[in-house]
Amino acid sequence: MRKWGSLLLAASLSVAAISACTSAPTDTAGSPGAEGASPAATAAGRSRLDMVKERGKLICGVEGTIPGFSFVDPSGTYSGLDVDVCRAVAAAVFGTSEDIDSKIEYRNLDSTARFPALQNGEVDMLSRNTTWTASRDAAGGNGLEFAPTTFYDGQGLLVSKASGIQDVAGLAGKSVCVETGTTTELNLASRTKEAGVTINEVKFQDSNAAIAAFAEGRCEAFTSDRSQLAAKRTSLPNPDDYVLLDVVMSKEPLGPVTINGDSRWYDVVKWVTYGLIQAEEFGITQANVDQMKQDPNPDIQNFLGVQGELGSQLGLPADFMVHVIKAVGNYGEIYERNVGSGSELNISRGPNELWTKGGLMYSPPFR
Repeated sequence: MRKWGSLLLAASLSVAAISACTSAPTDTAGSPGAEGASPAATAAGRSRLDMVKERGKLICGVEGTIPGFSFVDPSGTYSGLDVDVCRAVAAAVFGTSEDIDSKIEYRNLDSTARFPALQNGEVDMLSRNTTWTASRDAAGGNGLEFAPTTFYDGQGLLVSKASGIQDVAGLAGKSVCVETGTTTELNLASRTKEAGVTINEVKFQDSNAAIAAFAEGRCEAFTSDRSQLAAKRTSLPNPDDYVLLDVVMSKEPLGPVTINGDSRWYDVVKWVTYGLIQAEEFGITQANVDQMKQDPNPDIQNFLGVQGELGSQLGLPADFMVHVIKAVGNYGEIYERNVGSGSELNISRGPNELWTKGGLMYSPPFR
């Protein structure tokens, strides 16, 4: 309820339904070409790591409208799991956990703007709900580099209880709201074809417009990542009138993204993300990180920069992970605060649990 007015306003001002056609979307707009090298990322042979340091700010592309993942409140304050990943990278690069948002410029990007913004060098990285796929990763496709997955998701269906829809087959003859230029759009076409049903896809350029149309009754169902549907449901006027079906239509590994052809920068984003996972495995938290520097375990001393050269090898301060953990905590703390039991979404860890507890979160060794 509290966010509904702004949702409708944003939707009505910025985006309208694109069409109800059924053509398949592509991610090829703005593709860097067959070699996947980005002129913006590699201008004059410089790494974006050097450009970020010289600028004194990280420009991080986020979605900006999904509570729990990336959301900006009326005061302009950003929060969410994806936002905390931006903060972690900034803390590592600038070697500080103090007032970390002053080191970051957030850019809200919808699904059609995100890849061109990265390829043109308007942002240094993406940390938003972007699925890791082969064609997006390939040099001959979008030419992107995907850092470790920060949220294992799957596509779902949000429907009104009054609709009586219970599964994909129940969508026959119905209108379904979907964000264009996404894997969601492709998955919807595949799953409905598989189920032998014909639907009317109503496409939107951003999720605000899609959820607004769904709430107005222009679609009987809204499909997106299950995490996003859970978040968007909380913004509806009467959330209890809607149900997130027990349907998983796809695999949706979501995580940070950089551009091809800049290994130094990609390594920073990659290993900072792994570091969040490793910190949880080590039991290092915001509260105990200083104390853990005294731990006799040489692996922990290496990880926190007490000894070894991991920081300098990455072009970062020796104690970069100390600053990261002080800024945002370990992965488990980030998860619980934003989307887990400490949040309104209350999404169980499931596959996002550490590998030592039966999940998929696993970091290579820091040595």
